[in-house]
Amino acid sequence: QVHMAESGGGLVQAGGSLSLSCVASGLSFSTYGVGWFRQAPGKERECVAAEDWSGSSPYYGDHVKGRFTISRDHAKNTVYLQMNSLKPEDTAVYYCAAREYRYSFTYFASEYEYWGQGTQVTVSS
Repeated sequence: QVHMAESGGGLVQAGGSLSLSCVASGLSFSTYGVGWFRQAPGKERECVAAEDWSGSSPYYGDHVKGRFTISRDHAKNTVYLQMNSLKPEDTAVYYCAAREYRYSFTYFASEYEYWGQGTQVTVSS
């Protein structure tokens, strides 16, 4: 059974940084495509970062490009999202996701089979 859990969310001032972690059991991130998504109240879930199993060419959403970085530690079976220069509009629940098809990234939420429960990120102005 697959279980994924995010951590690291919280309240931060604009311009600050947070590092989110997502640890999995029941699957190995080294052989899965992964993504980070966020959903703000009243808005659709959007992809902020995604990569294939190799992590060689990650995708970043336009709103976070240059500020967020996705990475993974295979030994810890953990995926990270480093978020710098945070803005109030980054406030949302952040989710990690994994997909069995690993050879390309995707920013479509429907193409991920496994999800964490989410962690709240709040950026104050």
